[in-house]
Amino acid sequence: MIRGWYTGASGMRAQQWRLDAVANNLANVDADGYKRDVTSFKAFPELLLRRMADDGVYRHPFGSADAAPIIGKLGTGVELNELFTDFQQGAMKETGSDFDLALDGIGFFTIGTPWGERYTRNGSFQLGKEGILETKEGYPVLSEQGLIRVQANNFQVDKDGRVWINAEYADNPTGMISREDNTWGEAVLMYNLKVVDFERERYLEKQGSSLYRATEFSGEGRVLEGEQRPRVVQGFVEASNVDPVIEMVQMIEVNRAYEANQKAVQSADSMLGTLINQVARYS
Repeated sequence: MIRGWYTGASGMRAQQWRLDAVANNLANVDADGYKRDVTSFKAFPELLLRRMADDGVYRHPFGSADAAPIIGKLGTGVELNELFTDFQQGAMKETGSDFDLALDGIGFFTIGTPWGERYTRNGSFQLGKEGILETKEGYPVLSEQGLIRVQANNFQVDKDGRVWINAEYADNPTGMISREDNTWGEAVLMYNLKVVDFERERYLEKQGSSLYRATEFSGEGRVLEGEQRPRVVQGFVEASNVDPVIEMVQMIEVNRAYEANQKAVQSADSMLGTLINQVARYS
């Protein structure tokens, strides 16, 4: 019965982890580039129950030293095995802004921060005060050539992640082009977006603000080139890959599983109380 307490309590704790992941997913359902958290669990080793007063018969001299007949198996609970990120592609959402970019395929934008390079799928960018392409938090978006200096209406990003500047302002990338017909003349290639991937992306560590940090398990980011690069779409952002209906169903499942484990603990406590208060009285 006391073992039943620990088994039920481990199940309740596991459902708390699962509920935290589901709640975080629902809270970020509208966050651009957000990737849902997924929990996985593992069971503690099972115990074999044997008869204590029956030694049995040794049939194999090099077999198990415990030859007592097996009654059955007893589970000893569950624990959190891993909390990982599901990087399934999210839907494309059109914004119409030249500064917004989306990745259609595997890969991450590279962002410069005071703590080193970080990575994101959130392509909702803006123009900084110094003419540098930045995230909403003010961190610069990096290209293979360094910082990206552009201005409204004077640049285009093709599907390969190459940033083209109008030749009229190639020597001054921060210059403004203001034309009623918005036509383009000759373009000059200025930057290549630094798009990277990882050997084991599921082990990236979330840093907040849709940023990820490389770990020793994920490996360092490697720059994608040629056909390995994802398609870059200008004027779009990638929406969250969270399905609110699925998450709500999982939340209901979590609540029911938690209540079942809670009742198991209460039943074990009730039986132990009966054993102590009533059976021991007549023994």
